[in-house]
Amino acid sequence: MLAKQPVSSPGYDWTVVALSFWFLGGLVLDGWAHNHIAELESFFTPWHAVFYSGFLAIAGFLMATLVRNHAKGYPWRSAMPPGYELAVLGVLIFVAGGVGDMIWHELFGIEANVEALLSPTHLTLALGATLFVSGPWRAGWRRPADEDEHKRGWVVLLPQLLSVTLLLSLWTFMTQFAHPLVEPWAAAGFRPRSQNFPYIRQSLGIVSILLQTGLLMGLVLLTAMRWLLPFGSLLLMFTLNALLMSFMQDHYRFIPAAALAGLGADLLIRWLKPSMERSGALRLFAFTVPVLNYVFYFAVLMLTQGVDWSIHLWTGSIVLAGVVGLLLSYLIIPPLTTSAFSVRM
Repeated sequence: MLAKQPVSSPGYDWTVVALSFWFLGGLVLDGWAHNHIAELESFFTPWHAVFYSGFLAIAGFLMATLVRNHAKGYPWRSAMPPGYELAVLGVLIFVAGGVGDMIWHELFGIEANVEALLSPTHLTLALGATLFVSGPWRAGWRRPADEDEHKRGWVVLLPQLLSVTLLLSLWTFMTQFAHPLVEPWAAAGFRPRSQNFPYIRQSLGIVSILLQTGLLMGLVLLTAMRWLLPFGSLLLMFTLNALLMSFMQDHYRFIPAAALAGLGADLLIRWLKPSMERSGALRLFAFTVPVLNYVFYFAVLMLTQGVDWSIHLWTGSIVLAGVVGLLLSYLIIPPLTTSAFSVRM
């Protein structure tokens, strides 16, 4: 009789980690090429070859596992080992993002500089990569704890540590415009991108969105999980904060945008009912609130002053704000484990 799901082995985790290194190594090489070789517009480059062959390798390995286990009698929905179900979804999202990226380029042109990192279709590719690169980390999280696990240390944890490091590296790559190892602003004589003023405006603008999203959603999620908030609570919070901040530079036109975002957040709480028991609803809430916040923000800019950023930048900033909120939700409610969560002192 078949088990509920097939079980992955440490060797399986190591294979996915190795293929993830191949994939992410190609991504970093491609980023290096774009930063060092002017007017690199061709798709057919050695760096793209490493990057996409890495994706094909990891996608082929995961899909072969799915098909093989289904042939053994497992239903499609439970044919992957625990922790790897979302990795298959990640492959599908990556493929969809690649198709969408070609369409996006036809409609809006090729991205440059920061645009290339924040294009919504490129963020879709990053989301897909997030799900399959983090597969070993999720698998280790869900694996039943062994009594001697803490004694073996590195032997047990190394695939998971490498997986989460690759996940971190993927998103530091996607936000390299605001990384002190890439742009050392404190260095004497530092000249960012040959004193490219548009690049500086874009980088600092995106950083401000991400920083303020982190502050806002950290407090919103903590408050919403602690109390049953009456309708209008977040409308009050968002509007009052915007009112106070508007005095700094007389930008009063953003107050209605903040009020609409707060109202939308209140409606989402009533509709989704996010809670510790409804983690899926919480994650959707955490992603959607900052998205609404900056949709209304950019709408006000368009209606009053105009937006100087390209469509790649302002739409990507909205999506990336949602990603920040989503990641914070995992601090509020970590993924489930198969054993009691404990902290060793």
